[in-house]
Amino acid sequence: MFIGGAAAIGIAISLYPVLKKYSEGLALGAVGFRTVEGVLDIVGFIGLLLLITLSQQFVKAGAPDASYFQTLGVLTVSGYHWVENVGKLLAFSIGCLLYYIIFYRTKLVPRWLSGWGIVAGIFTMLSALLAMYGLIAPFSTAQVVLNLPILPQELVLAVWLIVKGFNPSVIASKSPTSG
Repeated sequence: MFIGGAAAIGIAISLYPVLKKYSEGLALGAVGFRTVEGVLDIVGFIGLLLLITLSQQFVKAGAPDASYFQTLGVLTVSGYHWVENVGKLLAFSIGCLLYYIIFYRTKLVPRWLSGWGIVAGIFTMLSALLAMYGLIAPFSTAQVVLNLPILPQELVLAVWLIVKGFNPSVIASKSPTSG
């Protein structure tokens, strides 16, 4: 989770110089939201580490009244789910929507791929908002189903970018030598 958070921030920062040529505002917004995503991923990781400390303190205390420790454990797990399945997911979905809007407008990647990203990003955002307003539970079956389209989409995009990269004709049209 820590590496994933750092990677989200690193990818956002490394994409910014390329994407700002096409839409500086959307590119900057994407960096901001993906940075928030990365930070929340790290915060979620720290929350899980707190459970280890809590369990060690429970054992060290010689198995006292468990309700105090159970309450703290439930609170910590609940905080983790809110951070990961609402906050981070909302930041991720807004960040990816900004990327896919740039991709769709510019044709840096095929329109079917960026269009799929826009639709999947909307479903992901919807899942976070529904959980935030208590209409579905964080990490419930409904939330998982709403997030399913983004998983293969992100994998296909990653493979596409590794194998083919951005559309070279679009990149060439924005190069400094092309005017």
